[in-house]
Amino acid sequence: MDIRYAIHPEHLKSMDTETIRKQLLIQSLFEKDSLKTFYSHVDRIIVGGAFPVDGAVSLPVTKALGTEYFLERREMGIFNVGSSGTVSVDGKEFILENKDCLYIGMGSKEVLFKSAALDKPARFYFNSAPAHATYPTVKLLKKDVQKVNLGTPDKLNVRTINQFIHPAVMKSCQLVMGMTELAPGSVWNTMPTHTHDRRMEVYFYFDLPEDALVFHFFGEPKETRHIVVRNEEAVISPSWSIHSGAGTSNYTFIWGMAGENQTFTDMDNIPMSELK
Repeated sequence: MDIRYAIHPEHLKSMDTETIRKQLLIQSLFEKDSLKTFYSHVDRIIVGGAFPVDGAVSLPVTKALGTEYFLERREMGIFNVGSSGTVSVDGKEFILENKDCLYIGMGSKEVLFKSAALDKPARFYFNSAPAHATYPTVKLLKKDVQKVNLGTPDKLNVRTINQFIHPAVMKSCQLVMGMTELAPGSVWNTMPTHTHDRRMEVYFYFDLPEDALVFHFFGEPKETRHIVVRNEEAVISPSWSIHSGAGTSNYTFIWGMAGENQTFTDMDNIPMSELK
């Protein structure tokens, strides 16, 4: 498990490009027949990727969590960003096609990931947050979730926000997750931008061509920085930071939040005139 520590905004001012990337950028999420996890001290979210090819991979029992099993005091949201696959939760199997989601409540002991076909493996991206209550495991299809359409062609930000693990769709303890898809010809996400000091957020960018990238902007509104992000990489956004991006093409990203509340509209909008 890769441990990432919290960053104070004043500390950010002294960090160079490589230090910023080492602290906030998550790369190499998918390695053949393995499960990788990244633990952030920002609201103690865990970001992970499972890439089963020749056989199933499972959630580890890790000393880093101080529990007997991974979800003893945690909940989890999983998206399949590859081909068809199966997630088994305490013996019950859930088939996930591309862009399907599975929520797993606190207390589930055994979680296994496997692909339906060796030549077309699944790729499971997940977030896990601490939990204090148990809610039922739920499979979510994109056609069944709440959709919010935003943006205009002249602003290059036409996008659909698909709210999966969200209070308007289902119950979870504190984890909120969804997927935003940008229309062809649009490159900007979350601009005008905002902060929400009551919760942190992680962005996972995918559906990017091999030669494309996203400039992910973060930092205090008057002290912004950027990180160059490529396909299937994620960025940790502290609660005090803006989080926005512009790509060299359109793309899709999965957002996951954990913190003080689940109110999606609880955010502090930043006027364009204040950004520096």
